[in-house]
Amino acid sequence: MSQLKRLILLACLVLPLAVSAAHHEEKERFGPPSDGAKDMPGAVGTFPLYPPTSYWIDTDGVAPGVAGCHYGTDADGTTSNGRAFAEGCREDGLLIESNPGKGEVHAHSKDTGHPDLFNCNDWCKGNDSSGGQCKTVAAPAPCTDVDPDMTSGMCVCD
Repeated sequence: MSQLKRLILLACLVLPLAVSAAHHEEKERFGPPSDGAKDMPGAVGTFPLYPPTSYWIDTDGVAPGVAGCHYGTDADGTTSNGRAFAEGCREDGLLIESNPGKGEVHAHSKDTGHPDLFNCNDWCKGNDSSGGQCKTVAAPAPCTDVDPDMTSGMCVCD
């Protein structure tokens, strides 16, 4: 019985420290309250809001010569969640090319993807063309199901 008392005493001593450390760690993740909330009683601060994991499907895989769409789905890939974004041309002319493979359901941790960047001129030259550039074009479905005016990007070779 005395060993059980020791375990309970140890738990009583350690648990508050663990909770305090977790609380301190949680407080560190808060930003200052927004301008609209900063003078209100009870305003704790701002925090990032994202799902821990989101699931996506890419319509074209890694295919710089094809306009693609990345659309949100459930983990099984059977139900759209109504979210989508298309590939695109950056101001510096590089193509933002979504990945991984065509039709592959994949997870984004904290709703963050990691698209590839392509220099279209180099990509086109490597595919037996004299050169090329990133062009903005109409996005494919299901991106246009989310926004009929959504555009995508692709490498267009000379």
